[in-house]
Amino acid sequence: MAWKSKSRNLQVFDTELSADTVEWCPVPSSHDILACGTYQLQKGAGEEEAPPSRTGRLYLFEFRQEGSLSPPLTELQRIDTAAILDLKWCHVPLSGRGVLGMATATGELQLYTLSDSQEGGRRLHTLSSLEVGAERLALSLDWSTGRMDSSDVRLVCSDSAGCVSVLSLAEGALTTLSQWKAHDFEAWISAFSYWDTQLVYSGGDDCKLKGWDLRVGPSCPTFTSKRHSMGVCSIHSNPHREHILATGSYDEQVLVWDGRNMRQPLSESPMGGGVWRLKWHPTHQHLLLAACMHNDFHILHCQQALEESGRACPVIASYILHNSLAYGADWSRLSLEEPAPCSPVAAEPKKSLAESRGHLRIQYESPTASFDTSLEDDAGRYIPEGIAAPSVTATAGPTLNPKEDAPSQSYLLASCSFYDHMLHLWRWDWTPDQAPPESEPC
Repeated sequence: MAWKSKSRNLQVFDTELSADTVEWCPVPSSHDILACGTYQLQKGAGEEEAPPSRTGRLYLFEFRQEGSLSPPLTELQRIDTAAILDLKWCHVPLSGRGVLGMATATGELQLYTLSDSQEGGRRLHTLSSLEVGAERLALSLDWSTGRMDSSDVRLVCSDSAGCVSVLSLAEGALTTLSQWKAHDFEAWISAFSYWDTQLVYSGGDDCKLKGWDLRVGPSCPTFTSKRHSMGVCSIHSNPHREHILATGSYDEQVLVWDGRNMRQPLSESPMGGGVWRLKWHPTHQHLLLAACMHNDFHILHCQQALEESGRACPVIASYILHNSLAYGADWSRLSLEEPAPCSPVAAEPKKSLAESRGHLRIQYESPTASFDTSLEDDAGRYIPEGIAAPSVTATAGPTLNPKEDAPSQSYLLASCSFYDHMLHLWRWDWTPDQAPPESEPC
């Protein structure tokens, strides 16, 4: 059995500076708000070469479903900042407003509130900032509110000195509750367990994944896993299934874990690129979005992995229209009910479907002029020109579901890539079947 799956590009935006993080606002009144952060290394100049500086820019967008003739994303605001390493919205409104957290190259954790402006529309306003340490980069942050729980709002932040900090937010002010040396090198990622927010996970360039119980203090981790063979750079707790978390690494593997047994993962899925970010779907417990650096963006289905340990998570959709390092990616919570629009620029196929073995050829002009054509397979995945289209009968991916009356689900996603400084808005249409496709043997 298989699924019908198709992805469609809706818009491309040039962020000018290298883009590395995107986040849709999870607060119900602002699901149409998207933030994007950039990171640019400026080399020093002059006879005595100055040390490099890191600059960034924070973008705020609004998504509008006004028809296929107008770009759906409208830029609301841009703020020049220090280079941005990570962005995360608080999952619940604070004092009635959305709050965005930002980890910067100056070692600061900065907070912004989202509110209506006097000129109309919505804008970000500075709320608070706190330096987590001198001469270090703040690399990641996470909120304790992943299950939409506002009873105890805290943040966790990791940095380039290998430290992890836990902070509280009270009356708009950030306060450090604890900070400790967690890793020998850069602590690329830190995250809460959304089911028990006294538990914190961290991953570092020392190839270690660690757990910490804040009730007993950070003097000793609750576990240390060396299951990843390279730096651990992504961790996300599943907000729908207790004990479940996903981790990603430079070793190109996505591991799904049961937090009650961190000796062996439930599944291991090779992704063909370093896994920089992982995001569980906000409402569907089995869908996992992966930004895979040198191998684009992919959506994994993890149901069988959770039910049968040892099963790899099959990729059920891919988005490969970026032309640089795949860093930032996120799901929108918006409901898409209109028919899926076409790709940005369409052309008549040069071959019949029979001649092209069931694959449709489309035109796509990249703003970077790096490529202008691609192939699309039956699963809606794009294949760059020059790569042979697989046979319709191939088993390398999911095929069309013959059940035309099956309910279709549509999701809106955003992703960004680094050196070509591009933000992409895209749509994924999916008709789920009763069972996921079989994962391929390695």
